Amino acid sequence: DGRFQLSAAGEAYEVTYLLVCTGSDTLIPPIKGLSEIDYWTSKEALEITTLPRSLVIIGGGVIGMEFASFFNSMGVQVHVVEMMPEVLGAMDKETSGMLRSEYQKRGVNFHLNAKVIEVGKESVTIEKEGKTARIEAEKVLVSVGRKANLSQVGLDKLNIELLRNGVKVDEHMQTSHPRVYACGDITGHSMLAHTAIRESEVAINHILGVEDRMNYDCVPGVVYTNPEVAGVGKTEEELKASGISYHVQKLPMAYSGRFVAENELVNGLCKLILDDDDRVIGCHMLGNPVSELIVLAGLAVQHGYTVEEFQKTVFPHPTVGEIFHETLFA
Repeated sequence: DGRFQLSAAGEAYEVTYLLVCTGSDTLIPPIKGLSEIDYWTSKEALEITTLPRSLVIIGGGVIGMEFASFFNSMGVQVHVVEMMPEVLGAMDKETSGMLRSEYQKRGVNFHLNAKVIEVGKESVTIEKEGKTARIEAEKVLVSVGRKANLSQVGLDKLNIELLRNGVKVDEHMQTSHPRVYACGDITGHSMLAHTAIRESEVAINHILGVEDRMNYDCVPGVVYTNPEVAGVGKTEEELKASGISYHVQKLPMAYSGRFVAENELVNGLCKLILDDDDRVIGCHMLGNPVSELIVLAGLAVQHGYTVEEFQKTVFPHPTVGEIFHETLFA
């Protein structure tokens, strides 16, 4: 009758639809000596009861920077090794650079454009610009990314189409099989918890016949460092690479009096990216609490607000959020 047969924990089930949400696993790079040491992934780093004297973090993405922030605040000597010219991957480079500069001041050592070529029990050897260097490290944290968990879930029996590093889905989260849906990290698209929640809503709605579509253009990304970094929509780098015209309006976060009062001796940035019709297509912020504020910009991106339309939003005073009002009139 076309129903699926599943078994789990000794129980057998027959179902009409499948929603596959098997998540992702930490990607472990083939680095010489890594398998011979007791290295950490994010899982082990969250289970510790004592602090190391020094830590090398392999990978300066979101997870790597969050752990660098935490261990630096605990007094650990932290080194971050990143292959790219800047930390935080595909996030806005201006705010990423500002965050890195702040943590450099706090004592974190960054090794950009560098590759780890060997790991030992108490050291990490890196290569940069053709030269090698040795970093002493009591512990090593591997944080170079995650990969979709496609194995051992039976997808091979259904001949589900894959795309890049995950399961291919359409705007309804439907796979190449009309009654199999996939959500979360397994799609390899946006490996964020809030993305997975929204994807599952879209999938269930489609199964129930309710009109709904997934829109990745307005999914916020947040880095929970101190200060926080957040972004939504297009980045300058993305638009430049695509040859798409845009312009920027930005202001330091200090234009908000409450931000100054609550964040002594630090500053931040609010940057709005606009298309040729003055519509908000991106926003990137540095400062606390931008994790709470970025959803406002996300709404502007989602609904295609122009600067004029967004300006009509009334922001209470004094708040940090009124930085949007100041930036819109900048």
